Amino acid sequence: MKALLKALVVVVIGLSFLSTGFAGDKMKDCVHMKDGKMMMMKDGKEMAMDKDMTMKDGSKVMTDGSMTMKDGKKMSLKDGDMVMMDGTMMKDGMKEGDKK
Repeated sequence: MKALLKALVVVVIGLSFLSTGFAGDKMKDCVHMKDGKMMMMKDGKEMAMDKDMTMKDGSKVMTDGSMTMKDGKKMSLKDGDMVMMDGTMMKDGMKEGDKK
């Protein structure tokens, strides 16, 4: 009986870790350039970006793909470029500067 109870506890704990792993895999909210168009990812759903957005750090991303950084520097996003809602820049899912 104790062995069955231990096995059940192990299974329940294992399933709880498994379910949290899948929740973390969901794409985070962001805006990104895809095929020359600005797209927005919200709650795992991708849609066209229909208005300019101000990120949490003060950076502004426009629907034409231009961006004004919090320090005033201007840049243009290219295909694969992504800006997280906190203003973090990423390229193909990797933080800028993390590339090797």
